Amino acid sequence: MIYEEDVEFNVNITVVDENDRDILNNVEITVGVKTYTSPNISGVYVIRAMVNDQIAVSHPDFDTVYYTLKSNEDVKILVEDYFLKKKKLNSKFKSISKRNDLYLTHLDSARFYKKKDIDKSLSFVEKALKNKESRQRNATSYKTLADIYLYWKQYDLAVNNYKLSIQIKENTTTKIALAKAQFLLKDIAESEKTFEELIKLKLSNYERITVLESLGDIDFLLKKYKTAKVYYNQSLQIAKDNLVTPKITDLNSKLADVFAAEGNISQADIQFKNSLKLANKENVNRALKEEEKVADFYNSNSRFDDEIKLRKESLLKAKKNATVKKKINLQPDSITSQKINYKIGNAYILKEDYKEAIPFLIQSKKDADEKKDIVIKKDATRKLSEAYASVGNYDKALKSYQDYVTLVDQSYIQKEQEIQQVKRFSKKISDNQNRIASLEKDKELAQSKISLAYIDQKLSEESNQKQRLIIYSLISGFLLMCLLAYFMFRNIQQQKLANNLLALKSMRSQMNPHFIFNALNSVNSFIAVNDERNANRYLSEFSVLMRAVLENSDEDFIPLTKEIELLELYVKLEHNRFKEKFDYNISVDENINLEQFSIPPMLLQPYIENAIWHGLRYRKEKGNLEISISKKDNETVLISIKDNGIGRKKSQELKTKNQLKQKSKGMSTIKNRVAILNDMYKDRVAVNVTDDLENGAGTKVELLLKKK
Repeated sequence: MIYEEDVEFNVNITVVDENDRDILNNVEITVGVKTYTSPNISGVYVIRAMVNDQIAVSHPDFDTVYYTLKSNEDVKILVEDYFLKKKKLNSKFKSISKRNDLYLTHLDSARFYKKKDIDKSLSFVEKALKNKESRQRNATSYKTLADIYLYWKQYDLAVNNYKLSIQIKENTTTKIALAKAQFLLKDIAESEKTFEELIKLKLSNYERITVLESLGDIDFLLKKYKTAKVYYNQSLQIAKDNLVTPKITDLNSKLADVFAAEGNISQADIQFKNSLKLANKENVNRALKEEEKVADFYNSNSRFDDEIKLRKESLLKAKKNATVKKKINLQPDSITSQKINYKIGNAYILKEDYKEAIPFLIQSKKDADEKKDIVIKKDATRKLSEAYASVGNYDKALKSYQDYVTLVDQSYIQKEQEIQQVKRFSKKISDNQNRIASLEKDKELAQSKISLAYIDQKLSEESNQKQRLIIYSLISGFLLMCLLAYFMFRNIQQQKLANNLLALKSMRSQMNPHFIFNALNSVNSFIAVNDERNANRYLSEFSVLMRAVLENSDEDFIPLTKEIELLELYVKLEHNRFKEKFDYNISVDENINLEQFSIPPMLLQPYIENAIWHGLRYRKEKGNLEISISKKDNETVLISIKDNGIGRKKSQELKTKNQLKQKSKGMSTIKNRVAILNDMYKDRVAVNVTDDLENGAGTKVELLLKKK
């Protein structure tokens, strides 16, 4: 079946290897501004498009493919020798296919969580970047990272990562994204420079339309209206030639903006009428957006009757559209009935037709209340108070103003909660303050208007009412400051927790390389004396220990039973190395219910390592290492690590004499870990290190551990 050029339909797209016909996943398909990343169970991507739409198919492992639709036919993209190239890639980087599949999974997960959870999204990108990959893949990873930052409005970070992606591998799509990010960052000069570089390249039709349109946007922003029209018209011509319907609508609308800015209202009116007709042919959502823009144009030119007529038409469409979306569980649009009713009411107020404005403002407030739209409800209430005051209904005006004050406070609380949800962004505090300042100004302005109107009409009641108003304002201001102080305190506490978690993660990342380095020294000693058998056995046991250590490396606490198992394995390994230097004994009180206790992973190992390497190892006679776990009370166990080595003072002297090049950082890291964990978990761990004997020989470590 062949569809008309302006009718949207479903298209099935599959991407397969040309040789073995296996289906490729992790593909990203772009049609205009819409992106599809999830196939159905059969690996088929179902997209919505129209005849002459240009499809861009991209993947981390091959260059972007472009295809122009001629009908609603199924599309199959063939990739030459994909799996053969992938196999060679795995061989080059000495990896296995499973790991490469994980890369694609991580990238897909990052895109999935991009609009839902920035932490998860960034963590998956980090995982994708951990292993050595091809230039194509690394460039894709950094572009994905930039896309995430762009969505969350971190434009400076987006720009940096787009540049990094381009440095790794040139890509037109990435460069267009970079230019857009620079524009959003308000780095207009750099954005214009990037777009001008792009216009010289070989671009797809949609890309060329986008670049020319963006250059027009820049000139429009710089008030270079003549060149802005040139760019818009060039872009419009390409869109018409290739029947890119959405862009035809957008560009007609932007040309109207230029004419309006030039003061050519009649020509702007003609262009807006064209864009309205085109938008109505597309879909309801696009029509509503354009009607909103044209109605604002009428408003700015005091054509309130035209504005009201158009907004009433939009109101009918918005209600019908909302009903359809509700039936099929789709997200509502930003252009809602409450917003349209509010703007109709505002237009009537500007006409000074206050009686006509009141019903629309009441309906706006009612719809906003039903849909939990506190912003529109607040604005509608403020305007309603203004309208009541203008028609002489001062009781309702005061009541509406009081409702408005309450809504301002509710709006403030809502804004504060939103800021808490995005606390990791660097500008959260300043944004919060800006919102508060904005709300304060709105509140003061509305208060001034209502107070003046009330004073003019009710002079006889002025004294008492003014006193009450001042008292309420002072109380509201006091409560507002208390609320602000509370949220600031809570924000500081949450930031402190985040910093602690980051510090713990950093310390754990230091512990593992330190432990591995010392263990490999032991393996090296066996190899040095050609003891291959013991080296192999040691490596086997060491690998078991490392697996357990790595499994626990991301945990703040692990069961005490697990830590004991790790210690037994570790001490056994060290004893194999230094059999002639010490014997050891590990004793656990049978009366202790070990399952009730947990301990930070690898907390005890550095103390035992110090006892062996810096105490027992330097004894002339064979020493002894005692590790005991005993019950102190029902809530606490005592872990004791005692050796009869040369002692801490003697060990330090030997270090100085031997001029060791690197000091062990294990003990300082452990102290910092314990301090942070005690701060976070209310003093669950206490450590005390002393000399065992009066002459300074031997060392005793006592660790008190409380229940979970």
